[in-house]
Amino acid sequence: MTSETRGDGGDGPLLLAAGLADLALTTCTAAWTAARGLLGRSDLGDLAQQGEQDLRARGRLALDRVGTGPAHLEILARHARGRGAGGPGA
Repeated sequence: MTSETRGDGGDGPLLLAAGLADLALTTCTAAWTAARGLLGRSDLGDLAQQGEQDLRARGRLALDRVGTGPAHLEILARHARGRGAGGPGA
């Protein structure tokens, strides 16, 4: 299909570039508005701390999903050592 049959008169690349520029400007404007809204919050420190906790939890879940399972005997040994388990024969 040529530009004559599409009816754009050969302005296709120009229209594509203008549409892309408009999309980029709209996206940047939305991001700027969101950033200004965040900077105006009085609880920005708490919000950042909660975000960090959420990211750590996501990372832990992701590693658990792809990693190996816990070493159960190692966990039991650490637990026993932490309790100071001398036992009756110690």
